[in-house]
Amino acid sequence: MESAKKYAISVSAETQYIAGQSDEAKNRFVFSYTVTIRNSGTMPAQLISRHWIITDARNQVQEVRGLGVVGAQPLLKPGEHFEYTSGTALATSVGTMSGSYQMVAEDGTQFDAPIPEFTLSVPRVLH
Repeated sequence: MESAKKYAISVSAETQYIAGQSDEAKNRFVFSYTVTIRNSGTMPAQLISRHWIITDARNQVQEVRGLGVVGAQPLLKPGEHFEYTSGTALATSVGTMSGSYQMVAEDGTQFDAPIPEFTLSVPRVLH
């Protein structure tokens, strides 16, 4: 249990539909998402890479892997957070995103910080 408290990163996201960049007639739905990554553990940790699983309403899955987020590999001390905004386009008006951030703690321990699934939805599509 102690190690869970030592290496603890929480992730939350807020989404927004970007109508001005979308073209519903051509099945292009653009969303932004703002992610907050918080170190709720006792050990400083650096975000090294990301793995996203993006699924649309037709169960078409895109996997995205890469170094850092928005060009950064933030080091988060206990209690600190990092927030960034990015975006994605779907071929359907509803979809989901989830995944993980690959972290390295100050003591060299590598661990994954899960990104809980969140929904991307055009307003008034889901009730």
